[in-house]
Amino acid sequence: MDAISGLAMGFGSALTPINLGWALLGCFLGTAIGVLPGIGPALTIALLLPVTFQVEATGAFILFCGVFYGAMYGGSTTSILLNTPGESGSIITALEGAKMARNGRAGPALVTAAVGSFIAGTVGTLGISFVGPLVVEVALKLGPAEYFSLMLLCFVTVSAVLGGSALRGLTSLGFGLMLGLVGIDLQTGQPRLTFGIPELLDGVNVVLVAVALFAVGETMHLAWRHAEGVQEVRPVGRLWMSASDWKRSIGPWLRGSFLGFPFGVLPAGGTEMPTMLSYYAERKLVKPEHRAEFGTTGAIEGVAGPEAANNAAAAGVLVPMLTLGLPTSATAAIMLSAFQSYGIQPGPMLFTQQPVLVWTLIASLYIANVMLVVLNLPLVGLWARILKIPTPQLYAGILVFATIGTYGISNSVTDLVLLYGIGIIAMFMRRFDFPTAPVVIGMILGPMAEQALRQALTISQGDWTTFVTRPISLSILLLALLALAGPRLWGAWRARRAG
Repeated sequence: MDAISGLAMGFGSALTPINLGWALLGCFLGTAIGVLPGIGPALTIALLLPVTFQVEATGAFILFCGVFYGAMYGGSTTSILLNTPGESGSIITALEGAKMARNGRAGPALVTAAVGSFIAGTVGTLGISFVGPLVVEVALKLGPAEYFSLMLLCFVTVSAVLGGSALRGLTSLGFGLMLGLVGIDLQTGQPRLTFGIPELLDGVNVVLVAVALFAVGETMHLAWRHAEGVQEVRPVGRLWMSASDWKRSIGPWLRGSFLGFPFGVLPAGGTEMPTMLSYYAERKLVKPEHRAEFGTTGAIEGVAGPEAANNAAAAGVLVPMLTLGLPTSATAAIMLSAFQSYGIQPGPMLFTQQPVLVWTLIASLYIANVMLVVLNLPLVGLWARILKIPTPQLYAGILVFATIGTYGISNSVTDLVLLYGIGIIAMFMRRFDFPTAPVVIGMILGPMAEQALRQALTISQGDWTTFVTRPISLSILLLALLALAGPRLWGAWRARRAG
């Protein structure tokens, strides 16, 4: 099925009243959560995962993608109004957006963020529509050896990028791999890491781990750091952009969109790198008469470009998740676990086995983009009032929601013990700057990598050289080695030259 036919079928399904309702709810929840500092789409989708036991698959994933896109925009609101990024992709937005707000230009900053999100989201969704099937064609030519090497590359790059340092990232990944090994080995029937606890024979629930890491752990960490003080919301001021603002924003919107999407598709994924590159590019490309605004009164180019890159990268993250089954961000990893809860395995066959689901999902992303613009511009004042919820009540509510949702999955006290045990570990991981996303990625991809490894060795009759004698597998392994050792070797070479 070609992309045009697929989109026609997808819009036919996505434009039904029930699916439009799920998209609107997802956009609303995502924007609201993005506005709350430190609480991003990964946490929200983790909290909503229990709905997968009650809602049919198409509606649930439309909801999740609405949350995903909504949170990408919502994070810019607090970055601009409070200089407090709602999620990591909005950190760069705060550099110029907060300065614009302090100088009475919060309205134009919020509008350029909203319109830039719409343009970038549309560019990214077009990329998913037309690049995704091409990725599938390539993926169908890969065997178990290539898949294992690809997952190894995903482990290395995501851990290195998300961890700040390779050691921290790989340590978190190791914790996730350990959690993924808990339960009965499907090949031998032997229990692993169950410690004699019958409830662990089926393994640790991915939903439980996701909620523990992104709800319990993050909430405990934020409560630890921000137990005192209430932040005051700044007035938004004039809402619309001037003709000059529009002219200055068009270039950054387009550049940020086309810069962000490829980064999202790459195994390293993430929104931080393209937003940084977009910001520095705009500083270099800005007209001389506006250059002094950067870092002083706030330049609108420094908001438009990074916000577009942020949203385009977020869309790009869905390409490897849908076509290869490889999550390259925490949110994609949690969405992958939701697919698995429905018995659906994302990968090359997803477009042929579940075409209605996939194309409805892609069509709903176009719809969500329009909804976000219509929804968010009039509701800036509402998001600001949400931030007035007292901090203790906000965090307590999240913990109650997480506890009830987790207990409702299996009605097991053991799950609650695991929830708060892993949550406490996650709190200390955040405290000492260990990333939590590689834990989820390791837990989900670990068993899949183990299965691919065993299949490759079975096909090659136990010959380990199969991973280096197959050209594609060898190329991917070399990329993984370069990603792991490259930064250190580059740093050593520069230090030697400087010395």
